[in-house]
Amino acid sequence: MNKHFASSSKNLARRHRFEAFFKWFGRISIFFALGFLVLMLAIIANMGAGALKQTRIALDVPLPQEYFNGNSLENADYDGLVRSALWQRFPDVTSRSQKRQLNRLLSIEAPFTLRNYVVENPGAIGGMARLWFIASDDVDLFFKGSIEQALEGNAGRLPEEAVAWVNELRADQAIETVFNFDFFTRGDSREPELAGIFSALVGTALSLVICLAISFPIGVLSAIYLEEFVTRSRWSDFIEINITNLAAVPSIVFGILGLTIFINGFGLPRSSPLVGGMVLALMTLPTIIIASRAALRSVPVSIRHAAIGLGATPVQTVFHHVTPLAMPAMLTGTIIGMARALGETAPLLMIGMVAFIVDVPDSILAPATALPVQIFLWADSPQRAFLEKASAAIIVLVTFLIIMNLGAILLRQKFQKKF
Repeated sequence: MNKHFASSSKNLARRHRFEAFFKWFGRISIFFALGFLVLMLAIIANMGAGALKQTRIALDVPLPQEYFNGNSLENADYDGLVRSALWQRFPDVTSRSQKRQLNRLLSIEAPFTLRNYVVENPGAIGGMARLWFIASDDVDLFFKGSIEQALEGNAGRLPEEAVAWVNELRADQAIETVFNFDFFTRGDSREPELAGIFSALVGTALSLVICLAISFPIGVLSAIYLEEFVTRSRWSDFIEINITNLAAVPSIVFGILGLTIFINGFGLPRSSPLVGGMVLALMTLPTIIIASRAALRSVPVSIRHAAIGLGATPVQTVFHHVTPLAMPAMLTGTIIGMARALGETAPLLMIGMVAFIVDVPDSILAPATALPVQIFLWADSPQRAFLEKASAAIIVLVTFLIIMNLGAILLRQKFQKKF
């Protein structure tokens, strides 16, 4: 008896040790997973922090009256005025090669900045205007301390005379960094210092609105029909299997489907939020249907029996009692599906949303791009400044994904019923 008791105690102790080991193994796994996630986000944030700062250079620009005689304010030689002011700022620069290098201190946006100032302040003509101009991407990277990483291996280093000019501007407090509001208010540009994500954000928002408007009602109604009304048969089993399989299909397949049907078949415009939203809706539908069916299945059958016992029809039972109780979980599944659609790139590439889009789309049929596609384009560029922009855009995208997933969790906790 004592021998049997000792053997049982030994087995029990072994099981407890194994359970403790399993718990610690799970904790260590979670620790490493969170550690790698935090490390990845920290690296991306460190790379993208520079995109949130913009370098500007101050210049005193003379505005002589003769430059504007016989010309409208919009058509004056503002490029010449900016160059003349730059050359006057550095009178020691005399050779043509040095002047060309000096002109590269400023972004190509400089003449337009001066034009906007003169148009808004015509009384300044005949005097001197002190304006802050956006610096070029090389100067911007150098002033922020990342020029070596930016130009290593493909564009050399910033010339020594350019470094001396920047240091002279620094000593005279004529160069500064400010928060880069343009990153959130401008569209894409071939110049890194001028590129922004606003047009991509609008394209993404329009596509997601179309996606939600199509996928949510169709997905919920399909789930209700399959879970509450359909009679089990080979046909219903076939539909369920295909819905489950579609949830695992690579997203690029939906892009090919959208290209074939919506663009080549129906003749809808390429690179439009309408087509993008429809493709994302096709991709999101299986997720919403599966989540909605699980939500309906979680409602106790006693709710159905009680409603029918009080005289409700099957349709009234489903739409007045079962569906409202399952709706929080349905919305959670929908938000998770939309979060997945927010980060998709492959299907949008297939329908042409990889185009270079500067203007903000003003309708669902206008050419547009999406934030994941914008990140793909910038990351593919050899210029280091675009890599900064891509990293900052990734942080914006991850922020939206976190907000959407937190919204799903809060929505479920707020409206979920406990039975």
